[in-house]
Amino acid sequence: MTTAVREAPHHRNTVCVLLYRCQLPECRARFNERRRAIKAGTRQPDRILIDATPVREHINELHEAGMSLTCIARFAGVAHSTVCSFINGRPHDRRGRQRVTTPEVAEKILAVRPLTAIGSLRRMQALAAVGWTGRKIAAHADVSAAWVFALQPGAPIVISNAEKLAAAYEELRHLQPEAHGVLPGHAENARQRAKDNRWPPPSYWATRMDDIDDPHFEPMYRVTRRMVIAQDASELMRVSGLDKTAVAERLGISVAYIDHAFRDHPEYAIEVAA
Repeated sequence: MTTAVREAPHHRNTVCVLLYRCQLPECRARFNERRRAIKAGTRQPDRILIDATPVREHINELHEAGMSLTCIARFAGVAHSTVCSFINGRPHDRRGRQRVTTPEVAEKILAVRPLTAIGSLRRMQALAAVGWTGRKIAAHADVSAAWVFALQPGAPIVISNAEKLAAAYEELRHLQPEAHGVLPGHAENARQRAKDNRWPPPSYWATRMDDIDDPHFEPMYRVTRRMVIAQDASELMRVSGLDKTAVAERLGISVAYIDHAFRDHPEYAIEVAA
């Protein structure tokens, strides 16, 4: 009776020799080199491991912010079982939760940040710009209208609700609100509110979807140079105490341009001596 020789699953390390009696010259050479290094006390560890505590604490923080372990794993690009091992340990493993991890896994998980409501809010505002009301958007997304109206830019958000709203956005941005249950007057009110607040429409975000969920991205929709000058001049005057002449010199413009900017955008105007 003969015993079949098992084929090694890979030849990346010495396992193929240790467990599968691999006879490939390069594998045997690697195995012999490892044995000599162990005997001489010069062998380097197969991989570097670091304390898993910061990773576990970060996962707990993300979980408290509303992210499931499955969602964390998806955002980090690691297996669900990997994330679970930091909290509950691996199934059928008596060693308990993971105490060490590789720098690569730690970096991926620590890079995950809680999803805030800014992306959902921007989608709501974009749909309002084309006439959709909050209640109709909520109904299409299968979320409560109260939740929609309570959205705050920097607040954490439940991932499932964010995904529902994102799916509704993709569906509704191509449709005419009045043809799908929104009263003409309500649609016009939504459009006017969006216009007054300079909310970018779906056409603006079409080429910026990588930025729509980024709280650090500032949409420059319908922002004129005079508006920017009015904002900058106002900030310099309030914070630095500069007069218009000094601000004009700092910004490389004339005092008259600042006056025009303040006239067009009186919400930023500051009355100081020229």
